Amino acid sequence: MIEQARGTGAPVLLLFNLEPVWTAREREDVICEIFRLGEAIREIGHPVTLLPVTDPHLAHPLATFSPEQHIVLNWCEALPGVPHSEAAVAEILDSMNYVYTGSDAAVLALSENKWQVKKSLRRAGIPTPNWRLYRSLKGREWRQFPAIVKASCEHCSEGITPESVVMSPEDLLDRVAYVLDTYGQPALVEDFIDGREFHVSLWGNGHIEMLPPVEMDFSAFAEVHDRLCTYDAKFVPDSKHYREIRTLLPAPLDEEAYQKLHTIAVAAFRAIGCRDYARIDIRLRDGQFHVLDVNPNADISADASLACAAEMGGYSYGQMGSRLVNLAAQRHPLFGATESSYHSLPLTGS
Repeated sequence: MIEQARGTGAPVLLLFNLEPVWTAREREDVICEIFRLGEAIREIGHPVTLLPVTDPHLAHPLATFSPEQHIVLNWCEALPGVPHSEAAVAEILDSMNYVYTGSDAAVLALSENKWQVKKSLRRAGIPTPNWRLYRSLKGREWRQFPAIVKASCEHCSEGITPESVVMSPEDLLDRVAYVLDTYGQPALVEDFIDGREFHVSLWGNGHIEMLPPVEMDFSAFAEVHDRLCTYDAKFVPDSKHYREIRTLLPAPLDEEAYQKLHTIAVAAFRAIGCRDYARIDIRLRDGQFHVLDVNPNADISADASLACAAEMGGYSYGQMGSRLVNLAAQRHPLFGATESSYHSLPLTGS
């Protein structure tokens, strides 16, 4: 537990996980990011306590605090050592009556299964690439190429490489076999939308605001296999994807395209049941936007899409964090009822 100086806004528990398999450097980098956000929110006026989670027993460190006196800023992406436990974090917070930022356990559990997200989008009439789930190498032959093969229950582009884009039935089955063997989960095969890609951050409840969209510019790549956001593009600075994919902020869009993007992004946010904030990944082909994925617990690092889009929209990093806290505070029995007594940031940009 790490205390920071107290202020006059709604008190914040900044909850984050430290995984046992991380190197000392990785843990240090994460702690630096957490300190950066905690300090930025503190400067806005919130009392901040940084609460690292180092084992699966999340209830133990939380028991020290009162849910009546805190808002949890939930940056805990999993219970340490427990894969695919993002929803379990929210379940524990709910069971202890904490009000926390972001989506609830049901939405986080839904987002773990990419094909279930796509079913929800399709039911709502929201365009998403055609797909098929492969639980084994048996099944109907896929005939739509290029295609992309993904692990169906991974996030952060885990397992996505240029080899994920396939051009023939033989290559497809080879990649499906790789996913089945490597990740022990079904493979999701999709029509590969070889077009412009946008990362669209939204926030709000009731009225949903779209922040300036970010475009991932693949113009440096002539080869279709390279025109995608790989794992390396996000986490390996020496990789060509990290170096050569440009981010355009705001994305260059005419008014008609901007409004179409806004409409489909907000519709996806609502269809999945997102709360407070999310990032929607969308591609454009032949004038049609297609939702690739919905990220209800999007990265809130200072250099991630949400923070960069918020800055473009007129919010400092601390104001971004404060707004997330204040959106959650509206659900709190004390802070929601006495919001005017707190020196909290208004829900508009400066």
